[in-house]
Amino acid sequence: MTKDQKVVAIQEIKDLLQDAKVVYVADLDGLNAAKSSDFRRQAFKQNIKVKVVKNTLLQKAMEQIDGVDFSEMFQTFKGNSALMIAETASAPAKLIKDFRKKEEKPALKSAFVQETFYVGDNNLDALVSIKSREEMIGEIIGLLQSPIQRVVSALQNKSETVEATAEEAAPAVEETPAAEAPEAPAAESTDETPAAE
Repeated sequence: MTKDQKVVAIQEIKDLLQDAKVVYVADLDGLNAAKSSDFRRQAFKQNIKVKVVKNTLLQKAMEQIDGVDFSEMFQTFKGNSALMIAETASAPAKLIKDFRKKEEKPALKSAFVQETFYVGDNNLDALVSIKSREEMIGEIIGLLQSPIQRVVSALQNKSETVEATAEEAAPAVEETPAAEAPEAPAAESTDETPAAE
């Protein structure tokens, strides 16, 4: 690889990493071409970008990223490395775990998720169980809505009770004016009779 090719490769990696919030480095060594293609296809379906990279170029690209110190991951950059970038925190871990039901690889080398570093394949289960930002927001909204829903429900029940009480009282009120109603026209008719004479 020429110096210019290395510069281009580092820039490509930097472009992938620039705004990434979920970064995994996995070991795909041992997967044949068909299995590797299958892994990439499944990753693509789940909106996970996969790029096989040279360890030295990956490290140089990560060193040039502002705002994040990826140095904790560097010790894992040995052998074959595949960079995985995703939007959902647990998506690459789930993909690796599902793929390993049939294969020995891929193995997790390291990950940077939600501003935390995970080093080693033993962290795979922890990464699988991480909730995405959207899932956490959904749970928080659900928790916040729960008391509100109880209050609204109680208010609705109270208003229904008030309406029912008003309806029960209403017939008794209607009967009283109905009994008085015949007397009033009779008084009016007596007044009208002398006026007609």
